[in-house]
Amino acid sequence: MSNMYKRGKLSLLLSLMVLIGCNSDQQQESTKEEQKMVALMSPDFNADSAFAYVKAQVDFGPRIPSTPAHSKCAKYLEQKLQSFGGEVFIQEAPVKTYDGKTHQLKNIIAAFYPEKKQRVLITAHWDARPFSDQDMDEASRDKAFDAANDGASGVAVVLEMARQIQMKQPNVGVDFILWDIEDYGKSNDETEKETTWCIGSQYWYRNPPVKGYKPLYGINLDMVGGESAQFAMDEVSRQYAPQVVQKVWSIASEIGYSNYFVNLNSGSLIDDHYWVNQAGIPCIDIIHFTDATGFYKNWHTQLDNLNNIDRNTLKAVGQVVLETIYREKPAA
Repeated sequence: MSNMYKRGKLSLLLSLMVLIGCNSDQQQESTKEEQKMVALMSPDFNADSAFAYVKAQVDFGPRIPSTPAHSKCAKYLEQKLQSFGGEVFIQEAPVKTYDGKTHQLKNIIAAFYPEKKQRVLITAHWDARPFSDQDMDEASRDKAFDAANDGASGVAVVLEMARQIQMKQPNVGVDFILWDIEDYGKSNDETEKETTWCIGSQYWYRNPPVKGYKPLYGINLDMVGGESAQFAMDEVSRQYAPQVVQKVWSIASEIGYSNYFVNLNSGSLIDDHYWVNQAGIPCIDIIHFTDATGFYKNWHTQLDNLNNIDRNTLKAVGQVVLETIYREKPAA
């Protein structure tokens, strides 16, 4: 290969890199301009604050049921929600996981503006899976992992929303539930009624702490902090809560986050939203999953750590859900 050819090829490559960089910058600027054009009714969701809440959870260590990290994090979450003005209730009970072990379940429930009759429910799970069974390294599959995205990210978005809701009152009341023992299920268990997953939401469904509780709708957050996340519309959400799916994805598109909330249908997912729907509350799942790519790439692996949390994704989800809440009109 001649030096002249090498120089020409290098020049072309550099030109392409500059062009691609310019296009990427233009796309980001276009997204920013699109967001600026829409006057938000919600307060500005602070992604740095949300990231700090992810870190605070991860710093306890894996929040595996019946461990000191689990106990300490539960207290932290309870105190944090109380500090933001929430009326907090801990739903506790001994429960068994698929491996025959007994653990003390702790669903953390917080009500904001409990005097308001019209309410919205936002949920996420706060526990960590005890093992990284999807890791590429077989030797690591029995090890615990940080669960920064699969668990801590949804909780972090909840905490930042709670902080914002305390400062600016929406027209509706807001309830948050942080589910426990969601991620302690048996691998390849895809049943519904007898599933070994989502123990916290199953228990809540079968033992409702408030009889007749009927918010307008619910939104479950799961794995909402990964890089280049895509949230498709899963079958359970579309079946039980099609109007809520349309509402949230339309708002996401309107305020400039359609690259995250993609206009794609996905298959059936038995997540916590399934059991909320069984309770008669239309509930959707915002989860990093599409039929084409599957779950978040670091799902249940050692790489689900703080280094792989993206503030941009936290921002997209937090802002869309906040805007959905603040667009609710007061009761007539």
